[in-house]
Amino acid sequence: MSTVTPRATRPRSPWWVVIGGGTSNAVGPQMYLATIGLFVLPIVEETGFSRTTVTGAFSVAAVGMAIGLIIVAQLVDRFAARYILVPGFVLFAASMALVGLVPPVEWVYFVPCFFVGFFGAGTAVPATRAVVSWFDNNRALAVGVVTGIIGLGSALAPLLAGALIENVGWRMTYGVMALISVLVSVTMVTLFVRARAERHVRGRLVQETQVQGRDVSLQLPGLTVREAFRTRQFWGIAVGLGLVGVVVYGLQVHLVPMMTDRGLSAEQAATLLVVFGLASLVGRVAGGFIVDRVPGTIIGPIVMIAPIAGMFFLYPPFGSAAVAVAFIGVAFGIEGDLLALLISRYLGTRYFGRILGVVQAAFLLGTAFGPLLLGLGYDLLGSYDPVIPVLMGILVLGAILIATLGRYVYPPVTGFDRLAARDELAASEVLSGIAEGGDAPGSPDRPKAGAHG
Repeated sequence: MSTVTPRATRPRSPWWVVIGGGTSNAVGPQMYLATIGLFVLPIVEETGFSRTTVTGAFSVAAVGMAIGLIIVAQLVDRFAARYILVPGFVLFAASMALVGLVPPVEWVYFVPCFFVGFFGAGTAVPATRAVVSWFDNNRALAVGVVTGIIGLGSALAPLLAGALIENVGWRMTYGVMALISVLVSVTMVTLFVRARAERHVRGRLVQETQVQGRDVSLQLPGLTVREAFRTRQFWGIAVGLGLVGVVVYGLQVHLVPMMTDRGLSAEQAATLLVVFGLASLVGRVAGGFIVDRVPGTIIGPIVMIAPIAGMFFLYPPFGSAAVAVAFIGVAFGIEGDLLALLISRYLGTRYFGRILGVVQAAFLLGTAFGPLLLGLGYDLLGSYDPVIPVLMGILVLGAILIATLGRYVYPPVTGFDRLAARDELAASEVLSGIAEGGDAPGSPDRPKAGAHG
């Protein structure tokens, strides 16, 4: 077992990790995905591509990210977060800039879109793993704040992209967005993002450290990847949330062209993307607070069915459409909290990064069908309407899968968050005790396993 003697670190609130992880990812792949709808008409007009081709960039990026996540999943539990995050953000930004340089040839257009997803895969999972490592009692809230910051970025990105497209064109817009992404993300990661008790030798994580002459295990409780694959909870989480992603991502990508077809102006349709982003922000933060206190098997199905109500009202006038989009956005936001929370509660945190990477890869492959489904529905049938009932059925099936997961296998540890903020290695001793099958160290100041705090 590898060991390392830690250097002294200056205590800092774990919430700075949340801020750093959220802000860096707010200008990451979500900025690209949240603005695809605004680029559809300008790219179609200049290049002559079909809507299916342009919105297909989302699907290509999703496939690229799924492949990238499989690779990242093998690295994230082995290397320190920054050693993955910084290269991921730099290469993602470079790929996004290249989208604005492509000639009007379809297959060439898809190449940088693929690498936007492929390199973007290295931006989210390591940051999520770092945040989850610091929190147990308020884990969903911490993840919710991260995704809330990302949601704020998704809400503001269309405003930025819309203004840039109008003034400098869609090609230069991708370049400016790439510059903003690399400057903000690398700064935030370097300053703030670090996992709890993260000890490494030239970037490679170790499983044991020494404190005042004694060994401290950094082992975490949870299943191996192979063990996780054998559980119904793994498949319920992956398929259930993946089905919801098919619907929500499909609607997000096609929202602007769908609503202009239904009678809204281009400006009103673009404003709906802002409503979507703000609603998802509310869903992520409020949802995180709720999910820490209400089992995911109860709150999850409720919010997963909410977009069905939204789809009934996704028509002009603008006020009705805005309410409908808000329902869909809130569900999208809470879904982001559920994925990381459910994995940690049912499968543990020992190989959290690898399992999350695999689940997100499957999730993204599923969501790639959403934009394609709606795009093909429009191109073949001349309208988005015939696809809507199919989307509703998908949401119901996903809700059923999440509702039947059962009780948490790894419930919260009382007082863990306070201990981790005060003494991160003491928190490691608690978790290693659970991982080894024993009781957590017994002290009035130490947490006890299996209780909510």
